[in-house]
Amino acid sequence: MTGWIPRIIAISGSDIGIIISLVVIGGGLAWLLKQSIKAGDVDRRIVFLFIFISVSVPILFPITFSETATPIVKKLYDRIENLPEGSAVLISFDFDPAMAPEVQPMADAFARHCLAKNHKVIFMSLWATGQSLLSTTLQNVVRPEFPEKIEGVDFANLGYKAGNEGVLNVIVTNFRKMFPTDVNSIPLDSIAVFKKIRSCQDLDLIISIGGGKPGAKEWILFVGDPANVPMGCGVAAVTAPQLYPYYPKQLLGILGGIKGAAEYESELVRHYDRFADVKKPGLRMMGPQTLAHVVIMAFIVLGNISYFVTRRRGKKP
Repeated sequence: MTGWIPRIIAISGSDIGIIISLVVIGGGLAWLLKQSIKAGDVDRRIVFLFIFISVSVPILFPITFSETATPIVKKLYDRIENLPEGSAVLISFDFDPAMAPEVQPMADAFARHCLAKNHKVIFMSLWATGQSLLSTTLQNVVRPEFPEKIEGVDFANLGYKAGNEGVLNVIVTNFRKMFPTDVNSIPLDSIAVFKKIRSCQDLDLIISIGGGKPGAKEWILFVGDPANVPMGCGVAAVTAPQLYPYYPKQLLGILGGIKGAAEYESELVRHYDRFADVKKPGLRMMGPQTLAHVVIMAFIVLGNISYFVTRRRGKKP
């Protein structure tokens, strides 16, 4: 049960980040404790200001934490890691810009991992907004980090297709009926990636990234279960609890929120030296999030201390 506790592995530049964060947050908590005991109540605006400070300081002075992958994340990582070279993996970008800060790091991490293992990757989207975010991954991750990979040979981009569950009902038996061409209007019969792929039943793994509808649940109901295709997903934290009942039978693994993304990035860095210097937004965002959670827990403790102290004073004659 201690595997979730983050451990500091690197601080941007020097120890200045952790020192400033501890001084500001520790000093602020001590002042709030004194004020709460002295006056009983603390203006809520001060509390909000302190939360703002506790989040902004580790952003201005970055602190990076290591993460140990939980089993629900590690199983999906291991599946991609252990697939035979050349396996077909479909990654669906089923999200919009509002969810992107949480799930785009997952998409980037999955793309890195699959291409590093020389799998054949098929990118697509059931959301209109997903196509531009898919392009972001191609521009920021796939092309600069894997210049040797050739579109059409090592990966394919089908883009967005309207129809929601209707799209899934078709591609579960025939890709070409729904996607006669890729996003560049090249017929699927002319794309090497699709040489041996007629439908989703020919895929070795499907990964849905998002948190809305259609999303991972629809992929399970209309493709994963009917076609018996292994599936994993990366979703916004608020959506993850809805998918836990599908694990581990229908879903090999689930990445939930930034924590899941950070765990996956940590696994990649641990096993691939080539990814040590790439951008890791999941791990970077865990610093502010972790300190914010610590502060919130500290507020709960301070509130209880203040309550019992003032209550004890009220009973004195």
